[in-house]
Amino acid sequence: MIREEQVLEALRGVEDPELHKSVVELNMVRNIKIEGTKVSLDVILTIQGCPLKVKIQEDVENAIKALGATEVRVTFGSMTEQERAELSAKLRGGATPTTQGGISPLLSPDSPVTFIAVTSGKGGVGKSTVTVNLATALARLGKRVGVVDADIYGFSVPEMMGITQRPTVIDNVVLPVQAHGVKVISMGFFVEDNSPVIWRGPMLGKMLRNFFSEIHWGELDYILLDLPPGTGDVALDVHQMIPQSKEIIVTTPHATAAFVAARAGSMAIKTGHEIIGVVENMSYFECGQCGSQEAIFGKGGGEKLAQELKTELLAQIPLGQPNYNPEVPGAAPSIYEEDSKIGSIYMDMARKISNT
Repeated sequence: MIREEQVLEALRGVEDPELHKSVVELNMVRNIKIEGTKVSLDVILTIQGCPLKVKIQEDVENAIKALGATEVRVTFGSMTEQERAELSAKLRGGATPTTQGGISPLLSPDSPVTFIAVTSGKGGVGKSTVTVNLATALARLGKRVGVVDADIYGFSVPEMMGITQRPTVIDNVVLPVQAHGVKVISMGFFVEDNSPVIWRGPMLGKMLRNFFSEIHWGELDYILLDLPPGTGDVALDVHQMIPQSKEIIVTTPHATAAFVAARAGSMAIKTGHEIIGVVENMSYFECGQCGSQEAIFGKGGGEKLAQELKTELLAQIPLGQPNYNPEVPGAAPSIYEEDSKIGSIYMDMARKISNT
């Protein structure tokens, strides 16, 4: 006969998909009742209408059926305000709370997280595409990855990654949205109907700090920051806020784009950031029929920029589009499949970075 202790032990392996902690540890499992091989129980969600309720139900049912149960009945409830406050306090104690000095431990010099700022001299060179695909590639290598969409005026990461849900908020603690194995936070989650953000510099810096101090990131190996193009307020804030951050400069092969991108690289050098490489995006167009390559946007820009900045040309990425089908759940319009040609280039780049 199945015992309550066995059910609890089995459910210790079931995690809340957002908090990444056991549903037993979070005290979400209540009122277990067993009649022969039939098991019923309550699962108390953090918020009413949790978007991942179906996933939790499937995991709970599968874990209990593995014990030999023939029927599992799950009834959902939601935590009280007091329970959410207690959970919030627990999360703040073990996640990324703000210290007395107002600085998140994530940003401290001894933080175990590797920060990589992805920047460019001008817009339209594919900086955000590089960010989301490199983050996804690192996650595919088993790394724990977060993305901060720091392009606060031109946020695009949620759309590019096919994210439609908003972050869950538990008593003022914000949980980043997870997609393709990557945790994501973006200004796009906090504005309605793609409205423009009309802020001055100090407000931008405050929001950027909140992305670290008010977000429950959990344990991460990498945080990639999708910076706005150029050398404006947000880029300067990142340089000052995260002096240990490394940088990737994105350009196209055109000489003018590389010339402008050199300014972003120069800013990194002057502020002591390590440039780990240059990515040349839209390097060429390859004919799908004959395989010939045509340099539509010129040649040599990435290589010249890498030489000027005394760094490595990490990758030359051709023009292309992911095999995107909006009818497939979880599909993303800007994420390349791992075994595609461009996807494999990102995987090679992720391996280079993870080995440095």
